[in-house]
Amino acid sequence: MSFFEKSLSTLELPVVLKMLSEQAVSAPAKEECLSLKPSVEQAEVALRLEETSCACTMMTVRGSPSFSGVKDIRPSLARADLGGALNTRELLNIAALLRCARLVRTYVADDSVGKTKIDHLFSALRANKYLEEKITSSISGEDEISDSASSDLADIRRKMRAAAARAREALQKIISSPSYAKVLQEPIITMRSERYVVPVKAEYKNSVPGLVHDISATGATLFIEPMGAVKANNELRELAAKEKLEIERILAELSAECAAHRTDMESDWFLLVRLDVIFAKAKLSYALNCCAAAAGEDGILLRKARHPFLNRDTAVPIDVELGRGFDTMVITGSNTGGKTVALKTIGLLAAMNQCGLHIPASDGSTLPVFSHILADIGDEQSIEQNLSTFSAHMTNIVSILEECDEKSLVLFDEPGAGTDPAEGAALAVSIIEHVRAKGALIAATTHYTELKFYATNERGVINASCEFDIETLRPTYRLLMGIPGKSNAFAISRRLGLPDEIINDAKNRVSTENASFEATVEKLEQMRVLLEKDRDAERLKLREAEENAKQSARLKAELDVRLEKADVKARREAERILEEARETAEQVFSELDEMKKRLNEEDDIHRINTARNELRRRLNEAKDSLDPGSFRQEDTRQSAREIREGDVVEIRSMGIQAEVVSVSADRTLTLKAGRMTVTAKENEVYLLEGKSVKPKKNITSSGASLRASSFKPEIDLRGMESIEAVATAEQFIDGAVMAKVSPIRIIHGKGTGALRTAIHQMLKRNKAVRSFRLGVFGEGETGVTIVELK
Repeated sequence: MSFFEKSLSTLELPVVLKMLSEQAVSAPAKEECLSLKPSVEQAEVALRLEETSCACTMMTVRGSPSFSGVKDIRPSLARADLGGALNTRELLNIAALLRCARLVRTYVADDSVGKTKIDHLFSALRANKYLEEKITSSISGEDEISDSASSDLADIRRKMRAAAARAREALQKIISSPSYAKVLQEPIITMRSERYVVPVKAEYKNSVPGLVHDISATGATLFIEPMGAVKANNELRELAAKEKLEIERILAELSAECAAHRTDMESDWFLLVRLDVIFAKAKLSYALNCCAAAAGEDGILLRKARHPFLNRDTAVPIDVELGRGFDTMVITGSNTGGKTVALKTIGLLAAMNQCGLHIPASDGSTLPVFSHILADIGDEQSIEQNLSTFSAHMTNIVSILEECDEKSLVLFDEPGAGTDPAEGAALAVSIIEHVRAKGALIAATTHYTELKFYATNERGVINASCEFDIETLRPTYRLLMGIPGKSNAFAISRRLGLPDEIINDAKNRVSTENASFEATVEKLEQMRVLLEKDRDAERLKLREAEENAKQSARLKAELDVRLEKADVKARREAERILEEARETAEQVFSELDEMKKRLNEEDDIHRINTARNELRRRLNEAKDSLDPGSFRQEDTRQSAREIREGDVVEIRSMGIQAEVVSVSADRTLTLKAGRMTVTAKENEVYLLEGKSVKPKKNITSSGASLRASSFKPEIDLRGMESIEAVATAEQFIDGAVMAKVSPIRIIHGKGTGALRTAIHQMLKRNKAVRSFRLGVFGEGETGVTIVELK
């Protein structure tokens, strides 16, 4: 075992791989997870991480594919390739693999995620549904071949059932016969040596002629095959032998087919195991709340990194930067403050990254690919090997110096410990300088003040410390970059109960130089704490300001929505009022139409039209008064002069042209628009200069009679499309109303009935129609509709 491999055990990578194997489904994939090694090739590490990220994306959208049928079938396929016959269990394992390959291949069929780097692994799965179904239809259980496996097997088993029935029938006659009642031990049929027998009392063995196949333990019962059942039992044995041969032939045939597809199935096995491992990495990423680290050629940058074994809800994350401007980090601080955990976190996350695993850190973290990750962590003293703490550390350091290079990550836990402090500190500095000269990145923990001086004064080396809360005398486990830490031995000893006189005496024995340095560090620590408090207060104010801004924006948005809803509500209310007004108008129109039927005088018709238009004018005024700005722009045009009789004007509210028939003393205008006569104020119309209305003849009763005499009360719509026919029929009805002709006859033909249906729907909506019916015999029957007008 190289020291690189030993370091991976020291960093507890095998424990992470065991967690990974628990996420895998198949046994081969679990073994693959446990044997996973960090890659030292940049391209391979990038590919591994990309595969894990793709699997995470797929799981988010589709969930995880099932790998439950993946077993190692390679030994079975190798034996089948040599001509051997596989048993039913082996063949069912092959069928399960083929089924798994077929289902996993369809996992990417919907293309909801888009193209990914692992799509080719799914598309490379060949599967073989024909062979899969042939095996599953032939083998119904681990030790049972189906009758449908072959026609010969079905025929043999049919004959076996018939032979067994004959044997049982012969024995049934014996056990149900009263003459054999005292001979039999029990009136049952049983089997011995795969032959049907009956239990006979020993003293009556000669009463039942046949073959004795067994004797009970007490000797009181003989199991005899009566002569009447011998032939059927012999036939059954022969058929059983044939069945066995046929089963062997079926298994050999299925085995040969599997051997013919050995290459494809072994390829599917490798692909499924690989996919199972990839998705196990994705599952572990979700379980540990991880993300992918970006490739970092210039060093390590970890944001909010956590050791994967610590509870993510209570663990204190750390920020680490190494390799950007400095290649060595010296971590100091109190005992139990988290120095060694920080060291292990750096090494373990680097190893996980090179295994293709996501790391428990925030986005923006970067890690390079190391050729070696070498760690001297922990106390490996051994009585058996005659190693002290110092000797064990030196043995590891010698191995590190032999293996490390410019692409290595080296982790020292208290180098030079376990010997004279002065010599140990000097040795630690020399070892670090030697490893730096080789170009490796270094992280080391220490309690030596000399190493703190070294990190402060040496270019390319940075101090770091694990924070210690002086007020509570407890570590916070935060890693602070750029600040050396105190060991806080006196404070911790006092908290643990060491008498003050001993602590004061110890303080007096500390050298002046060391005491001065420690005092400086303490002042720096106090200043840092004050600055962090001020920074946290400013951050809190900034967050409060941001929250207030967000709250204001949210309130504004809510207000806008409420105003919009109020506007919509007002519009709906206005539309409701208008609709009620329109319904009222329609009722009045109906009453006026009833009056029109009873009145034939032209002046009555004139008054009806006047009343109708007056009502429409008031309705439009009501509409405008609801919300003139929302529904219609105000017409601000002014007439060029006073309006006189004979002028052509535009009615502002209706947008139609009309001729001025007369002007009253109060400037009320009587207007004629087509057949309508309306009254309006001068400000309700606009003078149209240079236009004239073509004169029309007045509608008189004689004119109506003339139109009635020339109007043909029948129209033929056959051959028209439904839309064209409906429009033509409506014009025909309008003409009939003006001519005062009723009833009228609409010819639509029989055909499919579509045209008739469209005409009838129009007639139901038309307010001029009193009633309508289909024609009777002599009128055209169902090809004609007779319409009565109001």
